[in-house]
Amino acid sequence: MTRANEAKKYEAKGHFDMRATRLHDAADVEGAITLGLSHFLPGGGAEMAKSPKELLYYIVEGEMTVSTDDGREYVLQAGDSIHFSPNQGRASKNNGKDTAKMLVISVLG
Repeated sequence: MTRANEAKKYEAKGHFDMRATRLHDAADVEGAITLGLSHFLPGGGAEMAKSPKELLYYIVEGEMTVSTDDGREYVLQAGDSIHFSPNQGRASKNNGKDTAKMLVISVLG
């Protein structure tokens, strides 16, 4: 169990103007699922990158623009989600005026 005030802060490579918190870490329970909550300031985001993990993004608050390595772009608002296959490239940016909150679920293959 993780209480909101116990979430672990961490630095996420390739991210800018954001604060990442880990709510659950797969390594803590010898599992496969990690859950994080990222707070992106206006203008904040993440550079194009690939992960060996399957990923799900869920927008809790605000708006995020997500681009994929095949040239597609999606504007996600609160309540929207997007699913990425392992090794699929993706980038994200908060083009809005308010801080965006995004749940990030990663699953080891």
